[in-house]
Amino acid sequence: MTALKFHWFIPTNGGDGRSIVGGGHGVVGGTGTRPASVRYLGQIARSAEQVGFEAALIPTGLWCEDAWVTSAMLTAVSERLKFLVALRPDAVVPYVAAQMATTYVNLAPGRLALNVVTGGEDHDQRMYGDFLGKEERYARCDEFLTIVKALWAGETVDFAGRYLSVEDSSLQHLPREIPEIYFGGSSAAGIAVAAKHADVYLTWGEPPAAVGEKLERVRQAAAEHGRELRFGVRLHSIARETSAAAWTEAARLVADISDEDIARTQAGLRRSGSEGQRRMLDLHGGSKDGLEIYPNLWAGVGLLRGGAGTSLVGSYAEIADLIEAYREVGVSEFILSGYPHLEESYWFGEGVLPELERRGLWSNPTSAA
Repeated sequence: MTALKFHWFIPTNGGDGRSIVGGGHGVVGGTGTRPASVRYLGQIARSAEQVGFEAALIPTGLWCEDAWVTSAMLTAVSERLKFLVALRPDAVVPYVAAQMATTYVNLAPGRLALNVVTGGEDHDQRMYGDFLGKEERYARCDEFLTIVKALWAGETVDFAGRYLSVEDSSLQHLPREIPEIYFGGSSAAGIAVAAKHADVYLTWGEPPAAVGEKLERVRQAAAEHGRELRFGVRLHSIARETSAAAWTEAARLVADISDEDIARTQAGLRRSGSEGQRRMLDLHGGSKDGLEIYPNLWAGVGLLRGGAGTSLVGSYAEIADLIEAYREVGVSEFILSGYPHLEESYWFGEGVLPELERRGLWSNPTSAA
């Protein structure tokens, strides 16, 4: 089975703090007590690479700093960490996207992976100037990636699609390495694009059996194209030396959240057109009761935050056990985050990763380098 990989998160979506920073998928972004400065985000990046994370996801959206610009700045203040940067088919033409990624890997080899984001909210997309519906966005994404990957391969591309066209198109400088493509989408249209183009299919953290069922659908779709994908899950983390300490921290994060705040956030999130967001909302039902939806899997973050809304919570050994449960259904990559991101990177990296190493499930990329 594929070796496990762990990635962290760079909080450009409102900064960071000791409470849940909300926002995304139809709700207004929150504000952390630690602004998203290069100085602070650089601290997070350096802590992540120090403890053994391979990469860091940099989010995209109306409430975020630009992922490309931010990651380029952070390469200068970190050493080896790879950045999982958003590639938006709605925001740039295929040739420029291929050229941007080529420049990145040629000037900073080994530092770029791509998170292809089609856009889940119609209102947000219109603010970007994109008036296509959800199904059309996935169809355009298919055309976009077809062109970009052909350009990276050194082909001269003539392509006339429904949404995108290029003529006699070729890159004058080829990438010294091809960035891996990470892609998420829970709808049938999203899975079809992932099956054709992704290297890693991403999903949010539902209980392992539900994740396994979804991954099997993606696996079958990819097989129709003669492809095999790797699979990743996006989660938060609250890891402590004891289970009691971890659950105390989880309770603290939601203790001061009012029912009015939850209702307002959930109303915004329920307007989302994202199938993945709907699945997240169904896990907790907008209530602070019954948030442990599976042993050591907690849905509290999703009360205030769009997107990934579940967290690993427990002792180092308990979280390692849950990671093994995800591994058994096919997950080999984990994109994690926590509040605050600086401290939580150390809790996980100095507690859970060594436990996984003792079990023979993970090896430190820093040691290998």
